[in-house]
Amino acid sequence: MFDKKTYIERRNRLRNKNLSGLALFLGNEESPMNYADNPFHFRQDSSFLYFFGLDYPGLAGVVDFDNGKDYIYGNDLTVEDIVWMGTQPTIKERSLKAGVENTAAIAQLEEVLKKAMAQGRKIHILPPYRPENKLKLFNWLGIEPAKAAGNASVELVKAVVEQRAVKSDEEIEQIEEAVNITVDMHLTAMKMTKPGITEAEVAAAVYRVALAAGGQLAFPIIATINGQTLHNHYHGNTLKSGDMFLLDAGAENAMHYGGDLSSTIPVDATFTDRQKEIYDITLKSHEAAIATMKPGVKNLDVHLMACKTIAEGMKDIGLMKGNIDDAVRQGAHALFFPCGTGHMMGLDIHDMEDLGEVYVGYDGKPKSTQFGLKSVRLARELQPGFVITIEPGIYFIPELIDLWKSEKKFSEFINYDRVEAYKTFGGIRNEEDFLITDDGFRLLGKPLPKTTADVEAAKD
Repeated sequence: MFDKKTYIERRNRLRNKNLSGLALFLGNEESPMNYADNPFHFRQDSSFLYFFGLDYPGLAGVVDFDNGKDYIYGNDLTVEDIVWMGTQPTIKERSLKAGVENTAAIAQLEEVLKKAMAQGRKIHILPPYRPENKLKLFNWLGIEPAKAAGNASVELVKAVVEQRAVKSDEEIEQIEEAVNITVDMHLTAMKMTKPGITEAEVAAAVYRVALAAGGQLAFPIIATINGQTLHNHYHGNTLKSGDMFLLDAGAENAMHYGGDLSSTIPVDATFTDRQKEIYDITLKSHEAAIATMKPGVKNLDVHLMACKTIAEGMKDIGLMKGNIDDAVRQGAHALFFPCGTGHMMGLDIHDMEDLGEVYVGYDGKPKSTQFGLKSVRLARELQPGFVITIEPGIYFIPELIDLWKSEKKFSEFINYDRVEAYKTFGGIRNEEDFLITDDGFRLLGKPLPKTTADVEAAKD
């Protein structure tokens, strides 16, 4: 945990948003894998962590905007629990570390909420994503589980997004620690990538680095020779000569701040000429996007710069044709780059995505419905203190190529006969994490090898 002053200051800043009533922050419960006493690794809700810092299941926090007090509700362990778990701090002892003096059992929270409703006081909630929390809201507030997200307080969502989006110095320190562990995960993969090894072996070694550093995974590891599948969590293939290996993996440190990096590695000692050609276009788009970042620039424009650079590169090698500005405006480049250039990062690796992408990434404005553009998670104007990823890629997805070719879609911009020869190529992306500063940006963490020469050297 941070010092209790941090959590007190965060809750006080929330109070300054001129909300009335109560804000209810639900912590997470243990989540069983197959029976109650065999749970998945516990992960606390990020907004609860942000405002209360208590990394323990079964808690709920209340910020009372009207009386200026904060509360933690939870049940202390019984002797039977202590037999299995050992001596644990009481709820009161835990709460004092977050600067909260008012505590009570969970059963009393239901009474407090029902009394507030009877008084006509507003109870603000965030969109729940765990089914057990949806059931709590049903039992306590009468909100049907299917309608829980729709009953979230837009006022509270906007206030939390505004506050969590700008990272403090102590948060940046934590993120940078996680990024440095993540760099070590990727260097491990680069050194062991060779013919005959399995995807699972690489994934296991990468996971070990995060665990040995006192952390966990920030998200399920993508470790695959099929990089054209954007979120490929299958690890059953054996690497062979001529393949490329894509690793997208990140560490979450003990404070639950995350890193998120991607690397594309030749299975052989060096890239082939064709692999290098596509890799260099991807890297050029990556660097062009980075150079565009600064406060006041819309991240949508950062993304479009990456798109245009990819389209120009594909035209240079004969896969695209025509006016590139028109091609990007109409979305023809999305055959090769159907996703976004990056996202916010912090306590969540896609920071605050549970609160609603339209608020986190679009400042409440509607998203595009165009294929490719609709997958851009962050389009809003960049501000100092934002932590974002940059990760453009080039992907040859056979099913998408076949569909567009059969429809003659964007045939004025795409040379389908030439593209046909790349259908088994796979996919490439590099990814780095950046802090937006007052006058530009700063790379977070140790540099990760990203030129073809540097990646090849890291394999030695």
